[in-house]
Amino acid sequence: MHMNFSEDAKHNYFFSQPHQPFFVLAFVNAIATMFIFMLSFKGIIQMEITAIDYHAYNFIYLLFTPAFFGFLFTTFPRFASTPAIDKKVYMKVFTFYYIGSALVVLGSIATPVFTGFGMFILFLGHLWGVLILNNIYVNTTMEDKHDLFWILVAMGIGLIADLLLIIGTLLHIGMTGFATEIAIYLYLFLVAFSVAQRMIPFFSHCIVEKNTYLLKSLFILLTLHILVEGFIVNGSFLIDLIIGVLLLKEILRWKLPFPNDNPLLWILHIALFWAGLAFILGGLTNFISLVSDIIFLALDIHVLLLGFVFTILIGFGTRVTLGHSGNMMHADKYTTYLFYWTQVVVLTRVLTSLVTAFGWNFMVLFDISATVWIAMFIAWCVRFLMVLVKGKKLG
Repeated sequence: MHMNFSEDAKHNYFFSQPHQPFFVLAFVNAIATMFIFMLSFKGIIQMEITAIDYHAYNFIYLLFTPAFFGFLFTTFPRFASTPAIDKKVYMKVFTFYYIGSALVVLGSIATPVFTGFGMFILFLGHLWGVLILNNIYVNTTMEDKHDLFWILVAMGIGLIADLLLIIGTLLHIGMTGFATEIAIYLYLFLVAFSVAQRMIPFFSHCIVEKNTYLLKSLFILLTLHILVEGFIVNGSFLIDLIIGVLLLKEILRWKLPFPNDNPLLWILHIALFWAGLAFILGGLTNFISLVSDIIFLALDIHVLLLGFVFTILIGFGTRVTLGHSGNMMHADKYTTYLFYWTQVVVLTRVLTSLVTAFGWNFMVLFDISATVWIAMFIAWCVRFLMVLVKGKKLG
């Protein structure tokens, strides 16, 4: 894949708004890395990195992180009432992500040397992106910087987890599990929820009194979850149950109009309910695993990442793509089916974990869940790729 950045960035619509190139890169990475993970997990291709570590790293830093930057480079200045980020600035970060992603993907099928270089380049892109967001945070004249603060904290923690994962993976130091826990709970979840609790009540036309203690409480509880898991695997079940109840209680307090007939809204509402359910399921399955030899194949993590983070990414990503391309803020039949399909992705992965817990052979379901995932991103790109690349107007 070849792009002439200097020429295209000046003239091409594709680079005119930050979410466009970042979203496309994230979704192409989602397809490519899942396909490679399938081959590696089945032993068809051999890698220096274990298939699970490769899967975790790519999920976090090749899919979600560029998608987060695409979204935040567009919306963070609006949250802060500061000027939009200059194209030259976000294009430099995108260049790091494009080159780094290409090297990591290439490294998985060629030589691990490429993977190491790619991870380092992606880290530099992540660092640069966080510094840009921090600069916006420092320069805003807004008095209420509560949400901006927690988004920035979570993005910064993602950077620390990124560095720990690189060190653990390349030097074969046993810290990848710990770093992945930090990345999932204090980075991916915290970024997504910090944005969600700000935006979803607003989109839903719900007047909600701000709970200023919510994000701080979640931060403390999630940190405790990670620390307990570091000493006792599956030992965080009680903390998970508390987080789940806290989340569901807060979401119900918002009195969201759910169910409703607007797909652009209900997809976001479903994602929120998955967040609370993920921690309650995590508490229950972790307790069962702690007192027995039943393994749920990371059910809690996948319900959180697919049910909440992935679902909300598709919901917000579709909304931003429509809204910033001059298209109607309306989900047609195709888009509505895409939203239904996100839940097929979640449920097939849940089923894979349950089949594993019963001791049955899960490989067929593993293939199905991975195929459903790849199909989701291909279907999304079929509908919205040209909207991002050329500003296509949908009929």
